[in-house]
Amino acid sequence: MGERTEDSKPPEDLFNGLKVTDPQESECASSLVSSLKDEYIPNKLKDVQDQGEDECFHDCNDSFEDKEDPRVEESKDEMNPSELEEEYLLRLEKDMPDDEKQKRREESTKLKEEGNEQFKKGEYVEAESSYSRALQTCPACYQKDRSVLFSNRAAARMKQDKKDAAINDCSKAIELNPSYIRALLRRAELYEKTDKLDEALEDYKSVLEKDPSIYQAGEACMRLPKQIEERNEKLKAEMLDDSYHHKSIGTGLNYFIVEKIHVHQS
Repeated sequence: MGERTEDSKPPEDLFNGLKVTDPQESECASSLVSSLKDEYIPNKLKDVQDQGEDECFHDCNDSFEDKEDPRVEESKDEMNPSELEEEYLLRLEKDMPDDEKQKRREESTKLKEEGNEQFKKGEYVEAESSYSRALQTCPACYQKDRSVLFSNRAAARMKQDKKDAAINDCSKAIELNPSYIRALLRRAELYEKTDKLDEALEDYKSVLEKDPSIYQAGEACMRLPKQIEERNEKLKAEMLDDSYHHKSIGTGLNYFIVEKIHVHQS
C-alpha cells in the first residue's frame, strides 16, 4: 500500500495565500493552481477520491490470519483477581483461623518447590503455572513468601519472552519487599531489554544502595549514563532534522508555485 502523508500534496493554505489582484491574472493563477494540485496528488490518491466514501476502506481482518494475539493470553495471566490487590486479600483473610493460614502457606510452599523443579528442567510454562497456583493459595499476610513467588514467576515469564508480564511481577515483588535485591536486578535487566534505560538505571542504583558489592549493578551504573546520553542526542538530532526537512519542503514548494505563476503570466 502506498504511503499517504501530509507531504503527498501541497498544503492548502499555500494556494489560498496566493492572491492575484488582476481578474485575468486571477483566472490564470486559478487554472495553474488547479493543474498544480493535479500534479501533486498521486494517481492512487486521485482514484480513491473518485470512488465513493464507502469504498475507501477494506476489512483489515482479511489481511491477517484468524488467530488470537499472544498478548491477550499474557494479559489474562496478569489479571487474576487473587493477585490484584494485596490489601483486599488481607481484608478477606482477616477472619481466617491461623491454622488455616498455616495450612495454605505449606501448600503454597509445595507448589513453589514444584515450580522450582520444573524451572530447572526448562519447563517454563509449567513452572509459571505452579507459581500462579502458589500465589492463589498463599495467604496475603505472608508478604515475603508472596514476594518470592512473584519474583520466581517473573523469571519463568522472562524465559518465555513475556517481558511486560515479568516486569509487572517484579514490581509486585518489590512492592511487597522493597529490599528484595534479586527482584530489583531482574526488573532492571528487563527494563534494559525493553529499552527503558532510565528506569533500568534507577533500579541498578537502588541495588547499589542496598549492596555496593553487586558487580552487575555497578557496571550498569557506569555504562548506562553514556547510553542514555547517546540515545537522547540521537533523538534530538532526528527531531531537528525532521523539522528542517518539513520547513525546506514548504519553502521550496511556495517558491516553485510563485515562479510558475510568473512564467505563465509572461
